[in-house]
Amino acid sequence: MRFLFYFSVVLISCGISVYTSSSAWAETRQLAGNVVLNGTFSQGGMVLGKCPPPCSATINGKALRVTAKGDFVFGFGRDAPLQQTLSVKGAKIPQKPYPFTIKKRKYSIQSVTGVPQATVNPPPEVMERIAREQALVNAARNVNSERTDFLSGFSWPLKGRISGIYGSQRIYNGQPGNPHYGLDIAAPVGAPVKAPMNGVVRLAEPDLYFSGGTLILDHGHGIFTSYIHLSKVIAKVGQEIKRGDVIAKVGATGRASGPHLDWRINWFEDRLDPMYTLSHE
Repeated sequence: MRFLFYFSVVLISCGISVYTSSSAWAETRQLAGNVVLNGTFSQGGMVLGKCPPPCSATINGKALRVTAKGDFVFGFGRDAPLQQTLSVKGAKIPQKPYPFTIKKRKYSIQSVTGVPQATVNPPPEVMERIAREQALVNAARNVNSERTDFLSGFSWPLKGRISGIYGSQRIYNGQPGNPHYGLDIAAPVGAPVKAPMNGVVRLAEPDLYFSGGTLILDHGHGIFTSYIHLSKVIAKVGQEIKRGDVIAKVGATGRASGPHLDWRINWFEDRLDPMYTLSHE
């Protein structure tokens, strides 16, 4: 599977962000015992691993699901510690820790105006709703399924101008907010959103308070993709999805200042950079 490294240039004054390929492939690391890692060793990165089966693996003490062929996956959140430790054990290799260092990233600051003020400072009467909706999202992303869709690589769910990037902190109507964990792709309301790889629908909600129309797909082993601010959610919970299926339509619902797709990738609770996972045009 191929991964591209990207660097970003953000033009804050006009609210435009541009990604340019560095033309360097992501790193492959051949470890002792024929253990191979391939991916982006950086905050926000995703790594595929393979060990001689049968084998087991942990990352920083957290057990990883490993396929019968020895495939596994893990990722690094926006502010993940730079020191990481992978441990692998198998019939053909002794249990061995592999300490390694990942790259620290610098993030941009983006000012966003025109956001509904009630979504910047929610009134007390909606806090119970927000907590209830967050519990639904957390439950959807807590599934550790045997699916291996993530091995096939991600495609673009939508082509358009990149209007927001992963990791940047946003200032909403002059008030600092939480970091942005997705990739924003500007497009007209109603533009079709396509599945970037096979998966199954774990969450399909037409109107969450912050994210509006929201869809979450499960691609296996804790890898999930989310699609938010949708004007229409087409796919249904439990539905099997194929790469290229139209699953939703672009909108400007929830906390959004204009029509766009906010596309996100998670490894369980760790939020990854979608630009570090793309391998298909």
